[in-house]
Amino acid sequence: MDLKDYIRTVPDFPKKGIMFRDVTTLLKDGRALNYAVDRLYEISKDRGITKVVGIESRGFILGAALALKLNAGFVPVRKPGKLPAEKLAETYELEYGSDTIEIHKDAIQKGDIVLMHDDLLATGGTMEAACKLVEKLGGKIVQISFLIELSFLKGRDKLSGYEIHSLIDYDSE
Repeated sequence: MDLKDYIRTVPDFPKKGIMFRDVTTLLKDGRALNYAVDRLYEISKDRGITKVVGIESRGFILGAALALKLNAGFVPVRKPGKLPAEKLAETYELEYGSDTIEIHKDAIQKGDIVLMHDDLLATGGTMEAACKLVEKLGGKIVQISFLIELSFLKGRDKLSGYEIHSLIDYDSE
């Protein structure tokens, strides 16, 4: 199965010149969704993972499914103001400005073996910030996975030193 066949490309979203890769068309197809989760699981199953960290919001979907299959806990990384308990925050730079993500301080314990997951790797800034949060809490990141990678944006460069897997690659806009 070629998962790329299940990704819808929406031109000029959210702004002119962007080719948005929409994963909702894959998510609504049970066979494609199961195939994607199974492939990600096969990559991660022998790593001793105790926690899967998913990044808001589409990273929650496959991240939670992976956590179930791996018999691991699931930890959400969210935008500010969404987590109710004591949290740790990390601010990162965007092309025009900055953004912040947060994690509960008690979500990761020292020695947790962590799989980081998000739906898409673009410039790598969000995942880099999420990795910093997990490592500040004492987690050991053994792998990062993505459904889609926009390799022409060179997001892997920000994540050098980590083992990275993506199921679908777009090498141009």
